[in-house]
Amino acid sequence: MQNQAYTFIIFVLNGFIIGILFDIFRILRKSFKTPDVITYMQDIAFWILSGLIILYSIFKFNSGELRLFIFIGVLLGIWAYILVLSKLFINMSVHIINFIKKFFEILIVKPVQFIIKILTIIIYKPIRFLLRKIAVLLRKILSFFRKRFKKLFFKNRIYKNKKDFA
Repeated sequence: MQNQAYTFIIFVLNGFIIGILFDIFRILRKSFKTPDVITYMQDIAFWILSGLIILYSIFKFNSGELRLFIFIGVLLGIWAYILVLSKLFINMSVHIINFIKKFFEILIVKPVQFIIKILTIIIYKPIRFLLRKIAVLLRKILSFFRKRFKKLFFKNRIYKNKKDFA
């Protein structure tokens, strides 16, 4: 009887662990917007991890024997966790993750955006200016040679009128 009580407590703790695992996935969904495919993959990962935790515990602590009190213990552990700690754990974790995201944004994202903006002003705009000037110069050169070729061809009367040239 004492061994079964010990095993029951182990499986209540397993239920607690599964509840924490479930909340970790809920926290990830609240903190980061993900596509539906990722959500489905997270659900599959949750069920696989939960199954592995329960299977490991059944073989480790109960010699692979399935008993009704095992499942009652797991459900009781999940239920107790959800009633007692779930909201607190989720709220604290979401606040911590949002703080870290803002901290990351202030320390890394904003400076990188500023550096990119400065590099754009220093490098991109002068290059764009030079390329535009080169393009204008090339148009002038092509126009010059075009006029010269027209004069040359019409002077030698290769073409009888300008419509044949165009």
